[in-house]
Amino acid sequence: MPFMSSFGKITPASSKQRFLCLATATIASLLLSSGNANAVDIDAGDYTALPPGTNLAMGYYQFATRDSLYSDGDKAPINARLDSHIGILRGVHFTEIGGYTVDPQFLLPVGKLEGKDDTSGLGDASGVGDLILAATVWLVNKPESNTYFGITPFLYLPTGSYDRTDALNLGENRWKYALQAGYVNGITPKISLDLAADVTVYGDNDKFGSTNATLEQDPSYQFQGFLRYHLSSQLDFRAGVSHTLGGETSVNGTDQDNRISHTKITVGTAWSATPGLQLMANYGTDLSVDNGFKEQHRINLRVLKAF
Repeated sequence: MPFMSSFGKITPASSKQRFLCLATATIASLLLSSGNANAVDIDAGDYTALPPGTNLAMGYYQFATRDSLYSDGDKAPINARLDSHIGILRGVHFTEIGGYTVDPQFLLPVGKLEGKDDTSGLGDASGVGDLILAATVWLVNKPESNTYFGITPFLYLPTGSYDRTDALNLGENRWKYALQAGYVNGITPKISLDLAADVTVYGDNDKFGSTNATLEQDPSYQFQGFLRYHLSSQLDFRAGVSHTLGGETSVNGTDQDNRISHTKITVGTAWSATPGLQLMANYGTDLSVDNGFKEQHRINLRVLKAF
């Protein structure tokens, strides 16, 4: 079938060309489905409520390399590669509203994306991503039993760097809304379970590609789970799995047949160097991807300062 690229409608003459067109036509959605700075992703412990009046300043760094490209579960016969260096600045304030703990927060991504090898034609992009506003409301807050349940609405503002003539962009030129529920339970004094589920609804990008096409996207859904083993009150090891589905896009009403089905795993550790300073390091990889780039390696680092 034909694919819509940023240069118009193209009928691929070969399998290789078909996949290159796919990479260009759907990059805006595929980047997020591959885990780039996706704010709905959680780290184990994120749904632990802290006392009202606590402030958190956090800095994230993520490096990811993707070495293959898929369409409908088939791997492209090309040497595809997409690297990303993403940082996120995050500020959180815990307060109490109507007897509930709430944490208004913001997240600001910055970074660089770069296509390489046979997908070097995607070019590169650097700059600021879309500003994200969020606030968790804890409906269950039982620190004595390490049990928490919260709901978080996210609002993504189209403030990031965006150029409709570029295949790669840090910003998306569209509004997005997400609703997430998260649960933490201390199964034993040494083992904790973290679960989260969310839905993301996408606004339209009416400046997609050089022809000012309209990019639409169906809602996507994500399910995440982590187990943490606490060696001490300062050190834990964690492992998790995440699955994302949905999110098929259309360009000017033409379905792109790129529904997300994406499973990834993460392992890592978190260490509280002092009562107010925590360091975290995670390693992840994609297990399966139906459409889009597949991550070979992903490294996430986080510094958290409480005050």
